[in-house]
Amino acid sequence: MSFNRLYNSKNPAQGMAKRVLCLCSAGLLRSPTLAWVLSNAPYDYNTRAAGVNQEYTLIVVDQYLISWADEIVCVEPAIRDQLVEFCAKEEIDLTDKPMVVLHIPDMYERRAKSLVAMIEKQYEAHVHASTDTK
Repeated sequence: MSFNRLYNSKNPAQGMAKRVLCLCSAGLLRSPTLAWVLSNAPYDYNTRAAGVNQEYTLIVVDQYLISWADEIVCVEPAIRDQLVEFCAKEEIDLTDKPMVVLHIPDMYERRAKSLVAMIEKQYEAHVHASTDTK
């Protein structure tokens, strides 16, 4: 099974769109909303959503999702910290993965208008900051 998942993580039929892994604690509310926002215009990224909490996440972040991603977006610093801890434990190298950390608390319903607005504002600020440094 792992060979198939590893192959699929780099399957060229996915197209050329940037692959963005969106992470929150359970992968149920914030990260699916984030993935939805980034999969639409103006970004049109190829996105996946997952959670970092192994106990109650439906789709748990793993080496294959990390391998798949061109960029990882965490909804808050604590999620990034859990990802880094998981990767250290599993000996997964994150050095070549650009990581964006937003500051979105766990208090929103899936696709809530206020959540979508916050994602758009914070991710756009990241995009502008990235282009300003180039």
